[in-house]
Amino acid sequence: MLMPLSFTRTLKLKVRPEAYGWLSAAAIEVNAVYNYCNEASWLAATRSDLKRKWLTGFDLCNLTSGAARYFERIGADTIQRVCTEYAQKRVAAKRRKLRWRVSRGARRSLGWVPLKAASLKRRGKALRFCGKTFRVFESHRLEGVKWRQGCFAQDAVGDWWLCLPVEYTAEPSVAPQEHVGIDLGLKDTAVTSEGERLECGRFYRGVEARIAEAQRRGHRRQAKRLHRKAARRRADALHKFSRQIVNRYQNIVVGDVSSQKLVKNGMDASHFDVEVRGALERKVDPPSRRHQSAQGGRCSVFTGNRRVRHESYRGGRGYRKTSISVALGGARDG
Repeated sequence: MLMPLSFTRTLKLKVRPEAYGWLSAAAIEVNAVYNYCNEASWLAATRSDLKRKWLTGFDLCNLTSGAARYFERIGADTIQRVCTEYAQKRVAAKRRKLRWRVSRGARRSLGWVPLKAASLKRRGKALRFCGKTFRVFESHRLEGVKWRQGCFAQDAVGDWWLCLPVEYTAEPSVAPQEHVGIDLGLKDTAVTSEGERLECGRFYRGVEARIAEAQRRGHRRQAKRLHRKAARRRADALHKFSRQIVNRYQNIVVGDVSSQKLVKNGMDASHFDVEVRGALERKVDPPSRRHQSAQGGRCSVFTGNRRVRHESYRGGRGYRKTSISVALGGARDG
């Protein structure tokens, strides 16, 4: 009997436009806190005496204690989230300081307002945060769920989104078919051993003329929306194809094709092709799709001529060095 699988999924809900002004003003205050943390960490790490140290998130929270009374919109919980998030990003980047967050001008940073789980409250069909009521689209997706700490994030178009990690539980099920091989190419994004094809959609080329016209007329917002439309169509095609493959097969064999090397060698591969194939590899990779597939049997990805790890959803782990043909044979035998 297979045990239920628990996973975390981030819900991305669009905020209604009446709250954009408040969020933009709150993002400016968040940028001020972030830049203060950046400056304080830089000064502490470059001291010439024995008191030089790397400031942690706890140290930054102590330095910013009591700063909430100087801000009109964000509170102490948001300030602490900014401090801890900055410390984690600086440690991950292994640098003394990070880039400054710019609040105004052509090169301004996209808005970002982090929040703790306890700071976001339900008020009927709306949400309450820092004394401000927010309405979001598809609010029914938050019914009966318990979220973790998340954030309000702004995209390049200027729209705001509420991003909340939510924990789900899924019942495992075994895929009906055993194995499939996927070959990544140029004319077709992917071709399976069963003859299924994912055509290389010209999502950007289809709106390229409209983007150029909008840019010539100075309609920058319209051009950004067209870029976003092309990206969404591309992601939708990849998701439908990968979702179909993961639901149908237990063992997935992906050919080892480096799109970056194809571009460097001058072959007919654009940067859009590189992004599409790279995204497809991540979508069919079992560790990244474990929260969606919930397969009970072994679901492995073999890449040709290099040592990789394959995992079983039942807990088995191992390593195998194989080519695409050997991998298909091993999948049939296993």
